[in-house]
Amino acid sequence: MASEAATLGLGHVTALLAAGVVAVSVARKIGLGSVLGYLLAGVALGPFGLAVVKEPQVILHVAEFGVVIFLFIIGLEMRPSRLWAMKGEIFGLGTAQVLLSGLVLTLIAYASGVSLAVAFVGAMGFVMSSTAVIMQMLEERGQLATPGGRRAVSILLFEDLAIVPLLAIVALIGARMVPVEDSGTPFWMTAGLAVAAVVGVLVAGRYLVNPVFGFMARNGGREVMTAAALLVVAGTAWLLDSVGLSMAMGAFLAGVLLSDSTFRHQLEADVEPFRAILLGLFFLSVGMALDLSVVVNQWQMVLAGLAAFMIAKATVIYAVGRLLKASHSEAMERATLFAQGGEFAF
Repeated sequence: MASEAATLGLGHVTALLAAGVVAVSVARKIGLGSVLGYLLAGVALGPFGLAVVKEPQVILHVAEFGVVIFLFIIGLEMRPSRLWAMKGEIFGLGTAQVLLSGLVLTLIAYASGVSLAVAFVGAMGFVMSSTAVIMQMLEERGQLATPGGRRAVSILLFEDLAIVPLLAIVALIGARMVPVEDSGTPFWMTAGLAVAAVVGVLVAGRYLVNPVFGFMARNGGREVMTAAALLVVAGTAWLLDSVGLSMAMGAFLAGVLLSDSTFRHQLEADVEPFRAILLGLFFLSVGMALDLSVVVNQWQMVLAGLAAFMIAKATVIYAVGRLLKASHSEAMERATLFAQGGEFAF
């Protein structure tokens, strides 16, 4: 059977652009934000809507690069000195929010009648919020550079760092529930590879990036600089993803490494057009992948579980914020932003 990649023609592209333009314009006009507009447009075009696009995963694999570029641009705004100054917020605030939210959601799921292992896996999946959604909303509100926005970025960075140990715990739980002969790569090896990859990226960023970009600026054209910027983003994201960390973290780290470069503004201008288009396509493809039939067939369980998890998570996030000296308005805004679950759960 031919894949949709081969049949995704001009008509599909036209439909995607038209749906995105109309839905986002209407959503922003009534104050709902562009993310919800893209998601609704995706639902309408996807296999559970008008079925204009029957295999959204084909588009999603390409569109994920938009999230990667978005995090790279955020990293360009974060100087290493500023990031180091946030270490307390990353590991203090991030740890408190993730662990306490995970504990409360695990207890709620366990109380509903599922096993403790299933409750833990489901809860920790929901604890990880969507980096793409939160970053986009902060950017639209102009809050990325504010103290509250930087604290939100700190929490997202910690969530990305927590992916490796969480995946290892889930693998251990799975091995105990369903014993297998080969349990996969040991955790110590995975963690060692992750640390080695991060150190390698840091060393390359410190000693190689500026000389290489300087050489290309003197001897190459504008298109070579653009290709080199995309290469740095894609290569770092791929490297960290291959050792168990997230592509988002790799792209953010690449941006931080280039934030002190003399070519920072040119790099940002070169990759910005790719970010805007691909990030919108990412949200469209997520909307296409939503199976509304599951919601319709089991709407009571879905709505009850969603309400319980979101309310509990928002309450914990607000309490953690207030305990760590955040204002009422900042704690409320953080609870609203992070109450949703993210794509990591899947």
